[in-house]
Amino acid sequence: MAEKVHRESGYVGRLYSKVPSSALAFYAHPDDADVSCGATLALWADLGVKVDLVVCAKGEKGTINPGKNVTLLESERLEEVREASRALGVSGVVHLGIPDGCVENTASFRAVIVGLLRRFKPETVLCPDPTAVFFGSGYFNHRDHRELGWAVLDSVSPAASLPHYFPSEGPPHQVVSVLLSGSLEADVYVDVRASIGKKLEAVLCHRSQIGEREEWMREVISSRARETGKGVGIAYAEAFRLLELGS
Repeated sequence: MAEKVHRESGYVGRLYSKVPSSALAFYAHPDDADVSCGATLALWADLGVKVDLVVCAKGEKGTINPGKNVTLLESERLEEVREASRALGVSGVVHLGIPDGCVENTASFRAVIVGLLRRFKPETVLCPDPTAVFFGSGYFNHRDHRELGWAVLDSVSPAASLPHYFPSEGPPHQVVSVLLSGSLEADVYVDVRASIGKKLEAVLCHRSQIGEREEWMREVISSRARETGKGVGIAYAEAFRLLELGS
């Protein structure tokens, strides 16, 4: 894999062409995986990878409308995840049902994550980069994303791989690699020219979040993937920070 420089960030990155045998993605809210890494998940699913998704929070607070019924919104977002997952080719979705804003990196939460890692035995795990906090002066990363990122990393290593951590959750499992999305220090880029259409389809399933802004959202997702790809000389890409842990 040839090294190339991402012109904007200055980081040296490379095209990441490795295809895992299985992948497990952990994201906080119902639309997070589709926005963060949907094209990569769809690409791998098309190549025969078993891709599963864990959605941690219910998404019931994801509205600016104070009169919105939160139980109804939760139900709508569950259906949106089902539709989006079908669009991506995701094998299965686990919903943990945590209220929005209440994702916490606690021992009990890590036990749940370790149990999922040992149950699904993924080669590759995807999750948010918890070190990425400030994106310019207009946005900082949601607390649920940061807490989840740390909890997944703490669960992947050392907990899931060592027998005396959470022994009731099953035999140890060693994750081989972790791809951190939304990173300010991305160093690998996945060529998603073949799957960007499926990402768009999946993101647009989240109608409760998009409303009448479908064309705007389509352009935002497309332009971000184009801009990411431009830095490594391809049409569309998704960027990640890669951790290689074992084999």
